[in-house]
Amino acid sequence: MTKIKICGIKTITDALAAVDAGADLIGFNFYPKSPRYIDVGRCRDIMSVMRKHGHITYVGVFVNASVGTICATMETLGLNLAQLHGDEMPEMLAVLDGKAFKVFRGVPQSLDGFAREEAPALLVDASVKGSYGGTGVTADWDRAAELAKQYPLLLAGGLTPENVAEAIERVQPWGVDVASGVESSPGEKDPAKMRDFVQAVRKESRVF
Repeated sequence: MTKIKICGIKTITDALAAVDAGADLIGFNFYPKSPRYIDVGRCRDIMSVMRKHGHITYVGVFVNASVGTICATMETLGLNLAQLHGDEMPEMLAVLDGKAFKVFRGVPQSLDGFAREEAPALLVDASVKGSYGGTGVTADWDRAAELAKQYPLLLAGGLTPENVAEAIERVQPWGVDVASGVESSPGEKDPAKMRDFVQAVRKESRVF
């Protein structure tokens, strides 16, 4: 069954709606320049409510943050994984000891030291100059499909309720990651779009 990550959650209302829709993973974005940015204090309030949903994997999204900042944030909030969305090197993944996975904007030429053993091994997003994700631009599905044959990857980049079934059919990823595709405006999730997205994924997943 294809896993579903809904990213860029900023409110308790959106977090609960994502869980109700059927998300497997929920992402919080700690990159200050993102329209989906959330500070630790607000995220702590959300997590105080969400901890009862123990079946959900909670992911912190970081862009070029220090190991100390990442570890402190994850420990304070009780997050399960760190998603490294910047220019981090393999050494940082090693220090974070299986608690982090790397995002690639575009399909990388080499994964030496980057792909972790557990799922998700990595995330493939669209390559947009000057942007660290959340652009609504689709990734290179053909190249991602080749990578998905080797690693349990999360596919991101421009996914919507309308195109996610085709993306799964073509790439067959371990999971899919959506942010802008289920929003009414940047940073504001649409409950109906989240439900439609999850239903489209579940329907396509049963085909496989």
